[in-house]
This record gives sequence, C-alpha cells and structure tokens, in this order.
Amino acid sequence: MMTKTSTEIQNDIYQFIQTYATTDDQQLSESDFNQVALDLFDYQFKNNLPYKRYAQSQRKSPLIVNNWQSIPLMPIQGYKQLTLSTMPVQKDEPVFMSSGTTDPNHRSYNYHPSFKVWDASMKYPFKQFVLPDRDKMTILGLFPGEKTNSNSSLSRYVTKAIDFFGDDKSGIFIDENGMDYQGIVGALKNAERQGRPVMLLGASFSYVHLLDYLNEQKLTFKLPGDSRLFDTGGFKGQSRSVDAQDLFDAIKNTFNIDRDHYINMYGMTEISSQCYDQNLVRLYHHLPLDYTKAAPAWVRVRILSTDTLQPVESGHAGLIAYYDLANWNSCVAILTEDMGIQDENGFKVLGRVQGAEAKGCSIAVDQLLHANQM
Repeated sequence: MMTKTSTEIQNDIYQFIQTYATTDDQQLSESDFNQVALDLFDYQFKNNLPYKRYAQSQRKSPLIVNNWQSIPLMPIQGYKQLTLSTMPVQKDEPVFMSSGTTDPNHRSYNYHPSFKVWDASMKYPFKQFVLPDRDKMTILGLFPGEKTNSNSSLSRYVTKAIDFFGDDKSGIFIDENGMDYQGIVGALKNAERQGRPVMLLGASFSYVHLLDYLNEQKLTFKLPGDSRLFDTGGFKGQSRSVDAQDLFDAIKNTFNIDRDHYINMYGMTEISSQCYDQNLVRLYHHLPLDYTKAAPAWVRVRILSTDTLQPVESGHAGLIAYYDLANWNSCVAILTEDMGIQDENGFKVLGRVQGAEAKGCSIAVDQLLHANQM
C-alpha cells in the first residue's frame, strides 16, 4: 500500500466530511470511516515518529491493523511530552495549547499547518446541533476570540461560529482586559426589546462570572423564545465548583432560557472535532428529548475499562477513547483522561479520571514515554 501524501489525506478527510456532514446514522459511514482511518494511521505511522515508536511498542503497524478499533490510542500526555506532528513544525505555525490549569509546566501542543479540515469539522456539526432551526443568529461570544488568543482552539471556535453563523449584531464581549459586562447587558436589552432571539456562547465558567455580575446588579432578562445558551468545559474552576442544577435554575431565572435550549459541547485542545448535546436538534425535529452527546460521522467514541483499556458494556462507565479523522496532523486515535458512559443513543461525560481509576492511563503513558526514550 502506497502511503498517501499530506495533501491527499487532507482531501480525503475533507471529502468525507462533505459527504457525511448531515448523517446521523454512523452505520452509513462505517465502511468509508474505516478506510480513511486506516489510510490516516498509515500516514501518521510513516510521518509521526513518536507515534510510530509508541505503535511499535504496542506491536501495532499498518500491516497488522485492519480496523479502526485496533489503531493504537495516543494518551493525552503525549501531547504534553512529545512533538506529535506529521510535518516539520514551522517557526510561525499555528499551534493550539491547553490552558495548563492542571499543570502549567506541561501544556498540550497541537500543531495545525492547515485549518481547512478543522474548520469544516467545526462548521457542519455546529449548524446541525446548535442551529437546527436557522442559518444565522445574534451570537454573543463570552470567550476571547482568535485575535486575542491565537493559541486557543476555543478562541478559534468562537470566532468561526460568529464568522459562519453570526448576524451583524453578533460580537465577542471579552478580551485581554476582561468581560465587557455593560456591552453584554446592552446587547441583551436590545434583543429583549426587539424580540430577537440570541445565543450566548462561551466557556462554562464564563457564565458563572456573568451571572454573579447580573445578580449583583439585580438584572434579569426575558429573552425571546428560541434564544439559547451554549457552553463548553465544566464547572469545577480554580475559584469554586458550581452545581449543574443550580446553574440551570440561574439561567432560567436570569435569561428566560429553558433547560431544553441549553447545549454543552465536548472538545479539547488535542482533538479537532467536537461532540454536542442532542436536545436542541431533537427538539426542533419533534423527537423525544435526549441529553446525551452525539459525535459527527468522522468521529467515533468508545468507552474503555480504566484497568484494561478494553471496551466496557453499554451503560458502564469508563475512559473515553476518541477517534477523530480531522486530527490528520497528529494522532487519529486518542485516549482521553475523561470518564464517560455510553448507550445506543449517545454518551455522557462524567468528569476527569481520578486517582486509582487512572491505572490504565498511567500504564499507557509509561509505555509511551518508554517507547520514546532517546
């Protein structure tokens, strides 16, 4: 088998995304997904030396691996310890870096020589799961944009959401100087007065600070129907933790946004695609509500035992393994440090793996670093 070039691989993935952008049934794309994933593993094995060494330590190679489930999973720690790129890293090449809240000295690095695939991977699921009822909307960004933080995948995400789907009243209301509370209040009052639905879009803890401010100012809004709130991340911050139900209640009381119009996205620095709560798309298609997350056709999620890294039965908790075709330049298969649970409808994120649960992660990281000792 001839290894494909970088351009060929990107074109194949881009074409896959175009073909299956609106497909809910992953069985329809399974055969094509498997072929592209195997081609991608072959490309990464030949061009990403740390990944090749790790795969070899697992006794895996493109000659042996014949289905996507057998592609070796790169532990998240690999993005902190090694340079995982199939192309030589250029001096000014865009790179996404994790926030380093867990360990400021060890941030993840994910290099992006091109954003063609990344942008396509972001665009179509956002439309499907976040804007199933319309093409444009007033989007109020509550996370710094790409110009403020070019090393944040979420910053690019927020910027592109507004570029692709925001109307002329959309904007970002936070920068290096902090949150523009007065600007947000003005935008919300205008939307309320004009009867124009809006979307609040930001990191989870953006809302904690915004709600604190609005509570102090004794401000509430009756936002028009179809308004929605989008967040990503979790509510265990550096300052305090927030109970999810308390947050839902505060959102309802402050913005007049119901639980069924609240949507959470699962994404991270080390991956290039995102997964979404399904409640909004199901609501607008008149289907029973389901708050589990769904993956786009170019992503597969498996739940693995924390001890053995073997698949668990449906409905059992385990580590989230993430297979992402859009991750063409680093590693197609990633072992996250997040716990999840999955059924036939979708999956839920339960939080970060803790202590003794992390045995499988620890063994995988140890094997990774041992394989890449110079």
